[in-house]
Amino acid sequence: MLSSLLAMAGFALAGAITPGPVNVLALRHGCESTKSIAMLYVLGASLSYTAIVWLMGQGGHWLLEQPTLALWTPRLCAAYLLWLAWKLARAPAEPAAARSGEARTSTTPRSFPAFLQGAAVQGLNPKAWLVALSGVGMFVLPLSAAQMPLHMALAWFCAVSLTACLLGVGCWATLGRALSQWLTTPARQQGLNRLLALMLVSSVFSMLA
Repeated sequence: MLSSLLAMAGFALAGAITPGPVNVLALRHGCESTKSIAMLYVLGASLSYTAIVWLMGQGGHWLLEQPTLALWTPRLCAAYLLWLAWKLARAPAEPAAARSGEARTSTTPRSFPAFLQGAAVQGLNPKAWLVALSGVGMFVLPLSAAQMPLHMALAWFCAVSLTACLLGVGCWATLGRALSQWLTTPARQQGLNRLLALMLVSSVFSMLA
């Protein structure tokens, strides 16, 4: 049992911490937003991925066999991410004083959109669905056949996936917080925004390929 959980954890963390659209935007939130907003983005992405794992465990093969989903999900995701990349590349830079003042003000109006963006980007990411299905096939089904009921094995995998996603995506947001100390000039802010936009576009094309 312990070895199975450790293998689950390694698999889930590797999937959560590798570069991709969710983590690129987590880095951006860490740089540009307050800590609470960045963490709400991380929470939204993590809960969304946990829901994907649960759905894959319940009926992943049926979902992947639907031709409409298979055709339109990657395209919808690509369109949304390319729109985000365009917005990111055009985002205006702010003086350091304005950024400091924003951090001291209430951030409630922006918090909920950050949570929804994390959930939406993760939910529209075909890689997340395929990784979740792979994990169900490699860990949940063998564990349920050998040691425990299917629903309990799936619950364990969901818990491990949630923890790994919080850690993995959270690391990128934390890296963004560290970079925010360097973003003291408009030129640096614009340069980072354009680099992140380029990374986002690259991740879209690699996903479609």
